[in-house]
Amino acid sequence: MRRTFIILAFVLSLWAGSNVANAVAQTEQLDRRTEDMEEQELETDRDAFTPATSTAGKRLAIVESSYSFIDNRRVAETHSFPEFLVRYGVSERIELRLGWNFEVGGAADVVSGGEGGTVLEGGGIGRESQMLYGAKVAVTEQNGWLPRSCTIVQGFTPTSGEATATDVVATYAFGWEMANRWRLDSSMRYGTEHEPGDTFKQWAPSIVLRVPINDRWNVHAEYFGIYSQGAHEDFSRAFFSPGTHYLLTPNLELGVRLGWGVTEDAPRFFSNVGIGWRF
Repeated sequence: MRRTFIILAFVLSLWAGSNVANAVAQTEQLDRRTEDMEEQELETDRDAFTPATSTAGKRLAIVESSYSFIDNRRVAETHSFPEFLVRYGVSERIELRLGWNFEVGGAADVVSGGEGGTVLEGGGIGRESQMLYGAKVAVTEQNGWLPRSCTIVQGFTPTSGEATATDVVATYAFGWEMANRWRLDSSMRYGTEHEPGDTFKQWAPSIVLRVPINDRWNVHAEYFGIYSQGAHEDFSRAFFSPGTHYLLTPNLELGVRLGWGVTEDAPRFFSNVGIGWRF
């Protein structure tokens, strides 16, 4: 009986020791994860038209969502929501992306969560939604004049509405952080676009200057354009867009940006308000 008790006590001590070791390992892993998030500033892609040049980070996820209002010139206004995007880092350099968006109004536009620019027949009110899927890959880190850069490749597939074709958009973004923590970023998008009876390409260059006010506040000023190539009626849409974001915590961001069209083909005005959460 005594021998049985000793053996049982030995087994229980091994089991308890294993649980303690596992708990310590999990705590250390959580601490490293927290340190990684604190070291890397939260940068959402929804903060501006120009995407962030950083990735989400290994085993970290960033969830983004926002609402856009677009005051179109020739058709009904557009409302866009939830502009939902999940970014998950499978490594320090690669993140996977999955999202969904719904729009109602006279036209979809790349200033919102959609990549389309379709004007509905007669300019009437229409409803359409689409999902996006793709990846973002870090290309270079900043080293002197060499910028930090990344590339994004995404597919956009309609899930409701008149559109049926899938479009593909490729983006290259690059930029520099200066000694005063100001950041100058730029990007170029190239993608396919489908409208009823028309298939063409779109180019979308952009440049943004981001200025930190303090550790939580950040403001920016941005210029971007959307230009068609090969459309039946080519268009040129250019915008000036200031904005700001505020970090409620190091991993939770609130942001607002406004924009005014500076060409006749562009909407008169747009506004966007959204949130980003990293965990």
